[in-house]
Amino acid sequence: MTQSAYNRRLKILYAWYTGGFILFILSLAGAENMGLSQRMIGYVFMFATIALYAGIGMMSRTADMVEYYVAGRRVPAFFNGMATGADWMSAASFIGMAGTLYHDGFQGLAFILGWTGGFCLVALLLAPYLRKFGQYTIPDFLGARYGGNFARFVGAVVAVLASFTYVVAQIYGVGLITSRVVGIDFEIGAFVGLAGILVCSFLGGMRAVTWTQVAQYIILIIAYLLPLVILSQKVTGIPVPQIMYGSVLQQLGVKEKELFDSPKEIEARNSFKAKSAEFDTKLKALPASLDIERKNLTVRVEALKEASYAPAREIFSAEKALRELPKNAAEARIKWDATARVYAEKSERPQAHAEAYPRTGGGKDEKSPEIARRNFIALVICLMFGTAGLPHILMRYYTTYSVREARTSVFWSLFFISLLYFTAPAYAVFVKWDVYNHLVGSSIAALPSWVASWSKVGLVGVEDINGDGILQLAELTLTPDVIMLATPEIAGLPYVISGLVAAGGLAAALSTADGLLLTIANALAHDIYYKMIDRSASTQRRLLISKAMLLLVAMVAAWVASLKPDSILLMVGLAFSIAAAGFFPALVCGVFWHRANRWGAIVGMVAGLSVTLYYVAITHPFFGGSMAAAWFDIQPISSGIFGLPVGFAAIIMVSLLTKPPPTEVRHLVENVRYPILRNNP
Repeated sequence: MTQSAYNRRLKILYAWYTGGFILFILSLAGAENMGLSQRMIGYVFMFATIALYAGIGMMSRTADMVEYYVAGRRVPAFFNGMATGADWMSAASFIGMAGTLYHDGFQGLAFILGWTGGFCLVALLLAPYLRKFGQYTIPDFLGARYGGNFARFVGAVVAVLASFTYVVAQIYGVGLITSRVVGIDFEIGAFVGLAGILVCSFLGGMRAVTWTQVAQYIILIIAYLLPLVILSQKVTGIPVPQIMYGSVLQQLGVKEKELFDSPKEIEARNSFKAKSAEFDTKLKALPASLDIERKNLTVRVEALKEASYAPAREIFSAEKALRELPKNAAEARIKWDATARVYAEKSERPQAHAEAYPRTGGGKDEKSPEIARRNFIALVICLMFGTAGLPHILMRYYTTYSVREARTSVFWSLFFISLLYFTAPAYAVFVKWDVYNHLVGSSIAALPSWVASWSKVGLVGVEDINGDGILQLAELTLTPDVIMLATPEIAGLPYVISGLVAAGGLAAALSTADGLLLTIANALAHDIYYKMIDRSASTQRRLLISKAMLLLVAMVAAWVASLKPDSILLMVGLAFSIAAAGFFPALVCGVFWHRANRWGAIVGMVAGLSVTLYYVAITHPFFGGSMAAAWFDIQPISSGIFGLPVGFAAIIMVSLLTKPPPTEVRHLVENVRYPILRNNP
């Protein structure tokens, strides 16, 4: 079959698939009107889509090495762009982007600027040159360009580390979605979602992942756009949210001034301030304050049990408080300090959505606009260069059938990604408008059912701090990861839309997890085992090793995700910092600087990665760090801002101090640098 005939066949197949999925949504909407339960709708959406992906994976199974690693190098640019879009738009983009913009307003635009700008770097600096080089993986390029297995090994380690951090975030997102839609525990949901990930990549490698990702992109983009189009029609009367959100933002600014300075809101914030001061007093009085707290709770529990009129709920609440009391002074110091900070944050006047570089915090924790601006720029830089260093994205450009197609597929990638990114700011504004107007100020006893549902998952919190029975903005906690998933329920849309959004989030998480797991498995099986340990290994043995590594890494990632290490967007941000510092300098110098040599690349990758990881360790609470140790007040998500220049400096200095690369390597650079030739259109 010719390439043009292959392209036409793919367009017809996916056109029928898109039409069938739309009919599926309409059928479920009709079934909901006829009385189909919400839980059943959730089950149908989740298991039907996973079964679809499994079917594509089964039909795409292969034992051919070129098909398994690079999808036979015959993926058209249009479909490769769509697959890259799905591979790129992970749970962070689908679930976390709108939530981050909701919470951070202007500051959240750093993610959109960094991620879209990163694809410009990919198109200009890397994609065509890597496609001209060929081979299967990014460590393949490093091994050939810098000679020997040492550079290949370091590259494989960076690929595994960045991809593992990223894939944990995807499985965490899968756990959130499955636990809410199906009603199972978060930990079980993470492992259930893992099965959906494995069926897509286990049998067919990159071939199965590519065609599954195209199907997943269609689902996720419909799921992302449809709820907001309906909400835009509901709020403005015009179903084009990307255009109408500017006028809603102006109205939101007026509402913010009215709401933030209302007497009830100020009362609630003052109550949180008093609670924060109370915990600060307890912290200063440790360990005596802990003993007093334990004694008081014990007396209260005993008194309630002895009282014949005491409600069982009140007894249970007191017993729970006693059980959850810190066991010792050290634990109390950590727990109470975190609680005091949360209350202190709630006591602050919220920032306006459109306010750039706000002053935040108070007292010793106050952050100036200059610090906010510094972190904004650092995050944009890390995300841009991290995008251009992510191995699972760069691997996609090995799958096209020519260098020109690789360039074109970057254009299509950016086009398909922009459909979501242009919509994310509108999501934040429309949802915030709805929350401020229809949720805040309502009776706590009559809150919508979605508040209780998402509270069980731990993503929504309500605390009537002033005891008036009315919900104030300060008393409401919506974590970033809940905004997108709960939008249909917040807007009062039919539950079939909620099921669709969950299916879209699942598609986003599964598509990226597939690509990441394949990257890790290939780094271990191809770059380390085959290239460094057993060059005589048969095709069957290599595929067996790759699948075994894929299964092992997936299980470990699911276990780490079940520990809930951080928010999705923060985990993904760390992966970008690792990729930026560990990969980008070596890749760019490898393409554009003849003089870069083996030892320069090795030292550069190790130095950049080490500085990045060190900064994360000393500043991130998950590793026992604190922002008190931060350099220039830069957040750990932007740790790559320090590793990136260190990596470049190390490559340049060490390369100039050691012998230049051999002649054949210089010829390789020349060959890679000129990708468009007569025999390679």
